[in-house]
Amino acid sequence: MKIYKFGGASIKDANAIENLFKILQKRDYEKALVVVSAIGKTTNALELVVRNYFENKNELQYSINRVVSFHNEILLKLFINENHEIYNDVKTIFENLKGFLNRNKSPDYSFVYDQIVSNGELLSTKIINAYLNYKGIASNWVDSRDLIKTDSNYRDSDLIWNITQKNISNQIDKRILNITQGFIASDENNFNTTLGREGSDYSAAIYAYCLNADSLTIWKDVSGFLNADPKVFENPILLECISYEEAIELAFYGATVIHPKTLQPLQKKEIPLYVKSFLNPDAQGTKVSRGIKIKPEIPCFIVKRNLHLLKLSSLDFSFIVEENISEIFQVLHKNKMKVDLIQNSAISFSVCVYDKFNRLDELLSNLKAVFKVECIENVNLFTIRHFNQRSCDEILKNNELILEQRTEDVIQLVVK
Repeated sequence: MKIYKFGGASIKDANAIENLFKILQKRDYEKALVVVSAIGKTTNALELVVRNYFENKNELQYSINRVVSFHNEILLKLFINENHEIYNDVKTIFENLKGFLNRNKSPDYSFVYDQIVSNGELLSTKIINAYLNYKGIASNWVDSRDLIKTDSNYRDSDLIWNITQKNISNQIDKRILNITQGFIASDENNFNTTLGREGSDYSAAIYAYCLNADSLTIWKDVSGFLNADPKVFENPILLECISYEEAIELAFYGATVIHPKTLQPLQKKEIPLYVKSFLNPDAQGTKVSRGIKIKPEIPCFIVKRNLHLLKLSSLDFSFIVEENISEIFQVLHKNKMKVDLIQNSAISFSVCVYDKFNRLDELLSNLKAVFKVECIENVNLFTIRHFNQRSCDEILKNNELILEQRTEDVIQLVVK
């Protein structure tokens, strides 16, 4: 069985969905599972619905209507017959969304987020499944929420592997084409959960692992795994092949082509991953597998923006020891901070964090009760694997260096 994953950019409009159909036509799709993200920027649009629900009720209906209109326009372009059952399916999803907002009593932002934002994947897969059948490719719609089970850590849920593997192994028919959602799952109470932003890649890897797939192909708007983000760096170079270990390292440091959790289940069963362009589907792309570390051997650049650099020291100028570091990490964990870099000396401890849940003020308040704290907000972190002096100079020529950390193979530069 083969797994294909299509992200939001690859299905951004009616023409892109037609392109997905053409890609499948040329491939072995009879025994395949297609994992799909929300269409285009739908996740962003639904995030605005959540914000308006909590902060700006006057704009709530307008933000919902925009999502409805966007999907209805796609339907009208894909399906000539306006009596097609897909229109009712889409209408039902939006009615359920509005019904939830009307009856919800929970003040938990993350809980509400997962119940609302997960509708993006339900919409995209319903539409694509209907379109493939409409065009003569028989496909079966699968609800990932029935199969992928997680804890109740909303917006960044952890997988319950044993239940998930049993569900997928027993309920997916390997003999046919299946269409399902990335990113979304459910907890033991059957409330919607999500696997973290851009988690559809991880979903695809979960399915690949549980189904013992021959391969996983992720279709992107780039030619494959590049040595730098083309939105940030000019003339990035295609990496023809890289090892699982190298890809995991790049994803860990923040390479956006692959979700950080995607590689581990694939590596365990040595399932090859192909990253290919949906704009040029016959091009080579990148193969991630066991073997060659990286080809070609060149510096790889990763950038993370809008981080915060905290510099901590003891109030009495005593050493920062294990007990202090443990206390710092407990506070970071309590405030759900993502740590991207740490550096310590005898009397100071620096940490670069990503404030995903907007809790910086509370974090600083907790830390200032125990430490002297300096916070430099909105810094950028550049990581270069396989760095050389030229690659470092390229970053520093237009940025002010605040902190540097290097190993034999990796350099990290915090800049302003």
